[in-house]
Amino acid sequence: MEITAEMVKKLRMKTGAGIMASKKALEDSNGDFSKAEQVLQEQGLALAAKKAGRDTSEGVVQSYIHTGGRIGALVEVKCETDFVARTKEFLDLSKNLAMQIAAMNPVYVDRNNVPDDEKDDFSSEKILLEQAFIRDQSLTVEDIIKEVVSKVGENIIISKFQRFDLSS
Repeated sequence: MEITAEMVKKLRMKTGAGIMASKKALEDSNGDFSKAEQVLQEQGLALAAKKAGRDTSEGVVQSYIHTGGRIGALVEVKCETDFVARTKEFLDLSKNLAMQIAAMNPVYVDRNNVPDDEKDDFSSEKILLEQAFIRDQSLTVEDIIKEVVSKVGENIIISKFQRFDLSS
């Protein structure tokens, strides 16, 4: 099957992948759009795993205050460069993470932060990276972060967060 520029453009718009990666994925999948999307997703997850150990010294502190001003959250999200910290994808992720924290009240960022005496009994609902994402329950917060890592090409971590609630 012939791969057209329009097909490549459509795949790029949906996945955020580069031109050549999109074209190769379409060629490898014989023009099957869903298979090409799956190939790019797998490549993105592999890319995210490769970048996981890289130093993060830039980023943002993002806030979210729920309507009525009784619940709020602050989250520190870090990346490798100030260029990525200013991108729409990174800023949208940061806003969504602050909203997730305000809505779901996690206790720890990841399972590594849970004290040893609590690890066996600790629910995934209290671990931010393991929670179902509030805007798409089929994905976890960790999945959302990996998607952005694959788009921006840099490591992204949540270094800390704080939730505020006047009712407690």
